[in-house]
Order: sequence, then structure tokens, then C-alpha cells
Amino acid sequence: LYARRCITEDSSWSLVTVPHLTELCLQHIVYNFEKNPILNYLLPEHQRKVLDRLPTGLPLAVTANLVSDEEYWKRCCIERWQVCDVSNYGDSWKRMFFECHLENILKCFIPNTTDPNQVLELIPLCKGYVRKLKIDQFLPPVRVDQKEERDDLSDTGNDAEFGEVVVQHYDLKDLITALPHLEELHLIYGVKDCGMNFEWYLFYFTNQDCCNLAAAVKMCHSLKVFKLTQSNVDDEKTKLLARNLVDHPSLVELNLSHNLIGDKGAQALGKLISHSRLETLDLCNNQICDLGAQALAQALAEKSSLTSLNLRLNCIEDKGGEAIGHALLTNRTLKSIHLGSNNLSDPTAMLFSQVLAQNTTLSSINFSCNHLGLNGGKQLLEGLAKNKTLTELDLRHTEVDLEADYLIDQIVWANREAVRLR
Repeated sequence: LYARRCITEDSSWSLVTVPHLTELCLQHIVYNFEKNPILNYLLPEHQRKVLDRLPTGLPLAVTANLVSDEEYWKRCCIERWQVCDVSNYGDSWKRMFFECHLENILKCFIPNTTDPNQVLELIPLCKGYVRKLKIDQFLPPVRVDQKEERDDLSDTGNDAEFGEVVVQHYDLKDLITALPHLEELHLIYGVKDCGMNFEWYLFYFTNQDCCNLAAAVKMCHSLKVFKLTQSNVDDEKTKLLARNLVDHPSLVELNLSHNLIGDKGAQALGKLISHSRLETLDLCNNQICDLGAQALAQALAEKSSLTSLNLRLNCIEDKGGEAIGHALLTNRTLKSIHLGSNNLSDPTAMLFSQVLAQNTTLSSINFSCNHLGLNGGKQLLEGLAKNKTLTELDLRHTEVDLEADYLIDQIVWANREAVRLR
């Protein structure tokens, strides 16, 4: 009396769940992309789908010259680094990836241990995208023949004093001369996190290192900014670098801050200023005294394209300060000068009072942490009476009278507002 019907089909089955043949083909292309990268043979809409699915771990030899899609390189960057500020890389994710990737290789490169082909094989892949390299750690070779520990080793000079054979760091010449668009190079010869393994040789910038680097920078004709900081660069190494940078076709900024440069090194840099296109020179925290400052002042007075000079944390004293002041009475290129923490006093302030009255180019002066005194502040105030170009004058911790400091600040503020309105 009762009929029973059995349904054997899947009730959830539908033609919608069946992938199109095109979709299956695209999946196959993505899966086999490393062996058969046929991206350029696809239609634009199919290229987009493939690029969105490509894994970021593909070999660079496959993707570097084939994939230009910024979204793909954005995924590569975000998956590899926690902080990704693409604005520092010309808003190009591909440039960011290759610059950071090359920097990481160089930071971890250990001479005589790491295979140099890691760098050489990357050159043809990244040379069209690298414009800036910032290497804040440069490792020396691992020493094989360790000497017996000395109790005073960490409290004396570098290990070379004990007769250790110090081998130079990786030679950058083959790399940076093969990067046609390299414009900025920032280097620190040292180790960031050595911890309890501290030894002086980890921070030793050898003469051979300096020779190799100077030759490389000389041949890198596209370089505009060169920074070599915190690397124990002394007078002899400075002279070697300066000789190789003379008549460089494009270098406009040189930063040798936090080194060991004295008067002889400053004299060599004075000659460099007169025979180059340098616009910015940073010599902060070195050992330059009055003779070195006089050499730099002579270059400023004779022939210079320099617009910014930083001599903070040196010891040029009033002889050096007055020499620079005399140079600025005739110089018409320098716009900014930093003379903070140089043991300057009233005589320098008196001469700079004349500079403020005559010079129409300077827009920024920093005298912080000097001993200008009450009379020095009054002298600067008198010089500023008719000055219309100075928009920054830092007099913090200079023992200047509070009233003079207030009046000076009012004049500088008025100049800054006038410039803003113009």
C-alpha cells in the first residue's frame, strides 16, 4: 500500500560548484610557475588572477625580471618584514624588497665564511631597482687562531696592538660599481649586538678596508650621498677617502660623523671642499681643533659650494670659531652651520655679530652648549638688528642673558614669518 522512493543523488550538488576549465588552467599555471613562468602569454585579466595567487617564496631568478606588479612585491615585503614604510623607497614596493634583501645579505656576510656568490648572483636581478643601501653592521672575518684571554683586553686599544692579523671586511667594489642607479650609501663598520662576545677587532676598520672602499666610491659615478659613521675613521683614512672623492661627478653629501678625525683629516677635507661639488658636510663628534677649523674656513672663503656644515661636538675653540666667522664674511653659499659644543666664548660671538650684520645667505646657526656669556648674547643681538635672513639661532645652554635671548628669539621669529609669507 505504501511506495518507498530512494534518492541517490547528492542534494547539494550544483553546476555552480564545478570549476571552469579556465580556472583549472590558471591553478595549474600558478602551481608550476617556477618551472614554466608563462605570465606574459596570458590575457590581462588572467595575469591579474595569477599574480594574486603567486606564492612569495618563489626564487628571485624567476620573479625579479618577470614580475613588475607592485601588489605582489607588497605581499613579499609585508610577509618578510614587520615595519614596511614604502615612502622611504620612492613608494615602490619592488625597490623596497630588493634594497632590504640586499642589505640583509650584506649585514650577515662573513668574509671567508659566506659564499660571495650570494651577492654576485643577486646583482643582475636587483641592479635596476637599488638606489640606496643602508648597512648598519659590517662583520669582520671569524678569527681561527684565538689567543689566550687577557684580563685587560677589553680595556685597552684594538686587538691589532697585540699583533693579531686583522683581515679586511667584504670588498664592496664589485657590488656598488655594478649598481648603475645607486645614489646613497650608508656604512658602519662594526657589530650591532655582540653582547658578551665583545672584542675590539669587531669594530676595526683596516687600512685595506679603507683602500677598497675609497676605490669603490670613486668608481660609483652615480653616488650622491656617502655616509661612513661610527667606524673609527682617523686622519690617514680620511686623507685617503678625500683624495679619491676629489672631482667626483655627483657626490653632494658626505657624512663622517662619530669618528676619530683630527686636524690633518680636516685639512684634507678642506681641500676636498674646494675641488668638489659637495653641498653638505657632517663632521659631528670628531677630534677637530682650531687648525682643522682654520683649514675648513679657508676652503669656505676661497671656493666652495657647501650649503651645510656640521661641526658639533668637536673642540675648535675661539681660534677656530673666529676663522670660520671671518670666512663667512665673504662666503655666499653656506646656509646652515652647527657649532654646538665646541668650547666657544665671547670672541667668537663678537665676530659672528659682524657676520649677522653682513651675511645675507645664512639662515641657520647653532651655538648650543658653548660659553658665549652675557656679552656674547648682547653682541649677537646687535648683529641681528638689521638681519632679515636668519630664521634659526639656537642659543640653548650658552649662558646668554634671558632678556637678550628673548629679543633674539623675537627677531628670528619675525624673519621666519616673513620668509613663510613670501
